[in-house]
Amino acid sequence: MAVSVPGYSPSFKRPPEIVRLRRKRSRSYGASGPEPAPRRAALEAGLPLRPFPTAGGRGGAAATVARRNPFARLDNRPRVADVAGEEPPRGPQRALGLLSDSNGENNLMWEEASHERTVIALSQKSQHISFSESDTWSSDSTELPVDWSIKTRLLFTSSQPFSWADHLKAQEEAQGLVQHCRAVEVTLPQNIQEATLCAELRCAFQQSLVYWLHPAFPWLPMFPRIGADRRVAGKTSPWSNDEALQHTLMSDWAVSLTSLYNLLKTKLCPYFYICTYQFTVLFRAAGLAGSNVITALMSPTTRGLREAMKNEGIEFSLPLLEESARKKKVQDPNPEYEEEQAVSDEDEEESFSWLEEIGVQDQIKKPDMLSIKLRKEKHEVQMDHRPESVVLVKGLNTFTLLNFLINCKSLVATSGAQAGLPPTLLSPIAFRGASMQMLKARSINVKTQALSGYRDQFSLEITGPIMPHALHSVTMLLRSSQRGSFSAGLYAHEPTAVFNVCLPLDKEPDEVSRLSCGLCPLAEKDVLKDLANCGLHPKTLEQLSQMPLLGKSSLRSVDMSNYVFNWRS
Repeated sequence: MAVSVPGYSPSFKRPPEIVRLRRKRSRSYGASGPEPAPRRAALEAGLPLRPFPTAGGRGGAAATVARRNPFARLDNRPRVADVAGEEPPRGPQRALGLLSDSNGENNLMWEEASHERTVIALSQKSQHISFSESDTWSSDSTELPVDWSIKTRLLFTSSQPFSWADHLKAQEEAQGLVQHCRAVEVTLPQNIQEATLCAELRCAFQQSLVYWLHPAFPWLPMFPRIGADRRVAGKTSPWSNDEALQHTLMSDWAVSLTSLYNLLKTKLCPYFYICTYQFTVLFRAAGLAGSNVITALMSPTTRGLREAMKNEGIEFSLPLLEESARKKKVQDPNPEYEEEQAVSDEDEEESFSWLEEIGVQDQIKKPDMLSIKLRKEKHEVQMDHRPESVVLVKGLNTFTLLNFLINCKSLVATSGAQAGLPPTLLSPIAFRGASMQMLKARSINVKTQALSGYRDQFSLEITGPIMPHALHSVTMLLRSSQRGSFSAGLYAHEPTAVFNVCLPLDKEPDEVSRLSCGLCPLAEKDVLKDLANCGLHPKTLEQLSQMPLLGKSSLRSVDMSNYVFNWRS
């Protein structure tokens, strides 16, 4: 009984007394009272429950009944493939689980709450993707489809650590740069037992992170350029109001672009990107993407830009519109309607001649030529700034396109945060005026909750302008280092996803049927030979020579299990 002291509340209880009361209630549940509802639900679902800390350390009698985690949900617990094979928690988690003093319950609750906060923070930071059962994945394959979009972020997760990717030694970093500059072909074994001790793996990883950029300003993010005004705003740009400096930058940029095209034409460069503040252009060497000539894709475009290209004599096509027209023709073949529509479009001006016959031509205002032209081009205006506006240029017209881009006044913004800044050139190999850059990579190790405790989860994050060859090179390395088992979330620069559109080919029907399988006969025979000196691994070249199959989308998720890929776009 509490001592009678002025100002003392008789209902006040010290924390140890509250803990004893809770223990007493728990024992009463086990002795005579019914099972709590959460415990009954857990037992019926077959979920194992971790017991509460006992008072055995302080001379207590029997262990208390198991009580579920109050911060977890029974309907959303993480699944573990092999719970029986898991090791018991070690380190700090084991120490917390063995606490048995009078504050044991509070310690356990703090442990669960802190773990929940850690998991939530991790999910917010890593943007981990969870898929429902309705999501469809591709069939099993030993290779990924070619993806021509530029990725801004890759997040790999695995049960094997990525510690080998951190803190490279000075010799390993230097060796990786030399291997990239000399285009050294590195072939790793299928399974690396001790990845941390494999210097060859670490050098090859450094080699795969290198890319080349022009122009390069350390204080300015040069990619992405579309929608980058907020990131560039407030940065120092001495060229924005200096016309002489702008002219010097553009002259230097034109020299670099010409150098890249010459390397592409001689098959010493496989591909490169031109990133402006309005659109992106992808130039590909002959032999890639199933084409035997140089190709260039530009997206997104506007009617004004396409008209300017026509005026310069550049022949181009709109592959997505042509594909849509072919599908409609197959679904609803009506040649008579098409002929009537063509006649109506061509002779629309003459279709009003019947007004003169009835003598009312002066009472009805005829549409002028401009109105007729705008109505004809209504569908073209509607597709501006959309993936359907992607433009394909092939063969010798790519050289005309190159001159058009060099002399195009609207290629550089005249106002805003990017005013006077030349477009960004991205390439997998060195070119005149280029700056060597590195993708940023870091590994993260966290604890994730499992049914029997906690388990280690390892992740590797790569950020930067990740081009197709880098994606393929990294996946080849992880195939060996992670023993054929890892998952990945891929985040693409959306305006470049349309570069995966399938190119129209002028082939014989039997050859088209072979190309539809995804592998090009040209790739099997000539590409590896003609592009052998372009600086890429032969397996990467083999993948880039495949016909694009993703259309307007890009790879979003990849899962490798037992050296077999499953992917989702």
